[in-house]
Amino acid sequence: TAHELGHKNSRIEKWLAKIVLAVPAYGHFALDHNRGHHRHVSTPEDHASSRMGESIYRFALREIPGSFRSAWDIEKDRLTRRGKSVWHPRNNILQSYSLSVLIGAGLVAAFGWMMIPFLLVHHALAYFMLTSANYVEHYGLLRRKDENGHYERCEPHHSWNSNYMFSNLILFHLQRHSDHH
Repeated sequence: TAHELGHKNSRIEKWLAKIVLAVPAYGHFALDHNRGHHRHVSTPEDHASSRMGESIYRFALREIPGSFRSAWDIEKDRLTRRGKSVWHPRNNILQSYSLSVLIGAGLVAAFGWMMIPFLLVHHALAYFMLTSANYVEHYGLLRRKDENGHYERCEPHHSWNSNYMFSNLILFHLQRHSDHH
């Protein structure tokens, strides 16, 4: 899956993740997930950790733009450290969204303008499904801050888990979310 490929270190696997995430136009995910969510998981700073009592709809309205902003800031910082503009062709977010535009344009060229509503519905459903996974994985869980203002280490009890075989098969071990962190 794009999620697992995005965690790999090889350039080819990272590009494969970028291509897979370009299909639903979710190209910011790998950056924010690896360098934002993993750092801030189960803290108020993490827009990808749902809060106790927060509806999935309110969470989606916070998580989706928060994830994009976080990824953009991470990529902007990376490029700035290298002396490049945020609009440089090496911007991973721009690369992924450029692929999204190419995929969409190719489908419209092949099947006509009627593809646009299908693409929009596809992207909306994909965003909501991916947001739903984030919603469940850390719902209501918080890491404590110590007296120095540092959060406790991420432990298994900061993620929800399921040990059911069927979930394991269809979600590629994603339901063992604490193992992932």
